[in-house]
Amino acid sequence: MSEIKFDALCIGNAICDVFAHVEEDFLVREDLVKGAMRLIDTDEALRLYDKMGQTVRISGGSAGNTAAGIASLGGKPAYFGKVAKDDLGEAYTHDMTATGVHFETPPLVDDVPTARSMILITPDGERTMNTYLGACTKFGPSDVDADVVAASAVTYMEGYLWDPEEAKKAFLAAADIAHNNDRKVAITLSDSFCVDRYRSEFHDLIKNGVVDLVFANEHELKSLYETADLDTAISAARESGAVTALTLGSEGAMAITPEGQVKVSAQKLDTVVDLTGAGDLFAAGFLFGLARSYDHQTACELGCLCAANVIGHVGARPEKALKDVANQGGFIV
Repeated sequence: MSEIKFDALCIGNAICDVFAHVEEDFLVREDLVKGAMRLIDTDEALRLYDKMGQTVRISGGSAGNTAAGIASLGGKPAYFGKVAKDDLGEAYTHDMTATGVHFETPPLVDDVPTARSMILITPDGERTMNTYLGACTKFGPSDVDADVVAASAVTYMEGYLWDPEEAKKAFLAAADIAHNNDRKVAITLSDSFCVDRYRSEFHDLIKNGVVDLVFANEHELKSLYETADLDTAISAARESGAVTALTLGSEGAMAITPEGQVKVSAQKLDTVVDLTGAGDLFAAGFLFGLARSYDHQTACELGCLCAANVIGHVGARPEKALKDVANQGGFIV
């Protein structure tokens, strides 16, 4: 068995985030569902971009944000994600490696461009995402480096990977390698619409032990178990056999296991600027804690601290070292 070199391997869609602050009526005029993520084609991406006004561009993608968060905590993350050999792809690769993330997925040459997500932020901090996947759709089993998977304590993958068929195959290949090396496999459900599309398949992943750990927010967990009642969803999660890390917004977070559950409070924050990346950074803290053998309560507390740090500014990645923030908060990382 390989020695562990990485706290977590994060696998997902390598996307450049383009942010803009908009009023509520902008969403109404564009017929957008507030808080949702929709996939768009090249023409719609260009049309919407023209209407966004002033923007801020930051390398993103859910799993990429989580990897960057782990690095900011002083951890050693790895990342698999497909970018194109273009300006945006080169910038993305530079941003990832500069934060301390091991990222060596070969770029796509002479094909579709690097992906981007246009994120519209309303005054309450809620974000509505319009995503063009581009090169992300070309990620497949050949991009899975078995040595990196085997050397990672946890392999963490986006539910969004279940959309392209080749990415789904890559997901399953990575999970198989991880388990053959006695490593853990985690999935984030990504959003409730993603759960709606693949509910039965996600249940199979949990039931068959393909994933050991599930990350979800309240809406996603309710969707997974087809209930409007959170307590019913929590009970179903306990019976699933997997560990569930559940975020509850201002109410904090929970870790749910077959043996029971623990709940922690959210970190106090004076101003919420942008909720983008809150779940991604919670996952960073939790995965870091899991890799370092923290108990579930402490891992949840560290996750909440990381989430609180990122929602205080625009963008889904830390603006200052989370290691320092965690140490000031009483954690030893």
